[in-house]
Amino acid sequence: MCAGCARELLAPAARCRVCARPALRRDARHSLRHGPRCHHCRLEPPAFDAAVTLGDYASPQDGLVLALKFGGALPLADWLAAALAERWQAMHDAARALPDPPTLPAPPDLLAPVPLSPRRLAARGFNQSWEIARPLARRLGVRARPALLARLRDTPAQASLDLPARQANLRDAFGLAPGGEVAGLHIGLVDDVMTSGATLGEAARVLKAHGAARVTLFVPLRTP
Repeated sequence: MCAGCARELLAPAARCRVCARPALRRDARHSLRHGPRCHHCRLEPPAFDAAVTLGDYASPQDGLVLALKFGGALPLADWLAAALAERWQAMHDAARALPDPPTLPAPPDLLAPVPLSPRRLAARGFNQSWEIARPLARRLGVRARPALLARLRDTPAQASLDLPARQANLRDAFGLAPGGEVAGLHIGLVDDVMTSGATLGEAARVLKAHGAARVTLFVPLRTP
């Protein structure tokens, strides 16, 4: 992708610092300084603490994720990882430039992908979330584990379900893999797309239940 298209498709926008929904307030400096939560996160705080995303899951940038996930265009994973690392750094640089900079978290101690079920992994041949997490970890200078979380059961596809059904569908779907240790750690949880947040919220809940101190989401695109 050329630099011009990247700037146009992935232009920064003011977003909720927790769930990455587009913010109603368009003052990006205010957003960086005060870190406002959207009304959804104020009313019902999710299990995760923050989210980093590149843009909305909408045409034309949705083609990046679709080509990776369903077209096997694996080089796109490295491009998305590089863009996420740059976005993380840009958010911190902008906040540090403010007259009274807020306290910002350090990079995660460990990155982990949202796991696929064995059936879906065998059918696809790769976990697109791990393909993004692996180069992202290198660029952030942190560790990564491909199987920190385990998929305990193969759930039906989420696409046709409303939010309550999505949450029920994912209940007890994840567990910490044998030998996983997250107590006191800042975990970066990686997925290709965030839609309702139900999948990532359930995965974050499991990590927090096992003592994770903080969970930050890294998702290339987010449904507005």
